[in-house]
Amino acid sequence: MIPDPDRFAGCLVGQALGDALGFVVEGQSPQVCRSYVDLTVRGGRAELARRGTFPFGQYSDDTQLARELLRSYVDRGGFEPGDYALRIALLFAQQRVVGRGKATEDAAKRLAAGVPWTEAGTPAPAAGNGSAMRAGPVGLMFFDDAVALCRAAHDQGRITHADPRCSAGAVAVAGAVALAMQGRPVDPRRFLDYLATWAAARDAGFAADLRRLADWVVLAPEDAVTFISRAGLPPDHRDMWPGISPFVVGSVLWSLYAFLRHPDDYMAAVCTAIAVGGDVDTTAAMTGAIAGARVGLAGIPADLAAHLTDQGDWGRAELVDLARAAWHLKTEGVRP
Repeated sequence: MIPDPDRFAGCLVGQALGDALGFVVEGQSPQVCRSYVDLTVRGGRAELARRGTFPFGQYSDDTQLARELLRSYVDRGGFEPGDYALRIALLFAQQRVVGRGKATEDAAKRLAAGVPWTEAGTPAPAAGNGSAMRAGPVGLMFFDDAVALCRAAHDQGRITHADPRCSAGAVAVAGAVALAMQGRPVDPRRFLDYLATWAAARDAGFAADLRRLADWVVLAPEDAVTFISRAGLPPDHRDMWPGISPFVVGSVLWSLYAFLRHPDDYMAAVCTAIAVGGDVDTTAAMTGAIAGARVGLAGIPADLAAHLTDQGDWGRAELVDLARAAWHLKTEGVRP
């Protein structure tokens, strides 16, 4: 089945809006984030929110890097990790990155210094969510080919993150986008079983946690976060992040949890991602990409999406055009 082009647009715009909503309170406590969701977002005042000098609608590196991945795909007529690596390096070299992650920045510096993309990734045990947060477009590129999807998710990820858990997280996010676009009723256990099967080739432990998530999805957020925030971590691990940290396992699991709790309600899913605090621009971006791929562009609040921007550029209209160009390339073999 060929998905509607609005599902492509929904994925990219959905990621950007989730990112922008979360960016306002990134790194804040569960109390602050819950209040922001209840009073500002659900209270109809999100457009008045801002972070420092950034007005509402600014999205972070999560969406900047996902956008560049899809731009590479469209411009090159297919997925070329070498071209994408150059774009990552250029984005950092031009100082255009908003909210940069250290592992990604370190890899970008190596790329700029001439290190091949196959060798530039920050090695284990660095296992942040930088490769997973941008993997949504891989689900668009390869929604009809699970083998190619898994390979591309791994390749785009290892440009900056060499830890196998990071590749497994990227596979999970890309796979979730591909499944969400199908438009079928979402059964959480079956949905997660597909993702676990695909992720197992990269990291068996991550795959096991994906299957455990089926039992946690039925729990209320305040209960589920206790298990999900600790997933994949040793018992004695101490983390200074409130809520969900940037660790790839917990953040990907939480994003999937938020989507699976509200698969047909974009804003409810994104608000669930944000309300527990922590790395909420990224969890909301990943949730938004998956939810947006399911509900399509029409299911995303147009009044909020109208504010999307990347420092005055790449707003909603440009993101929609890019997504539709990717749809034409994928379904018709036509480049713009």
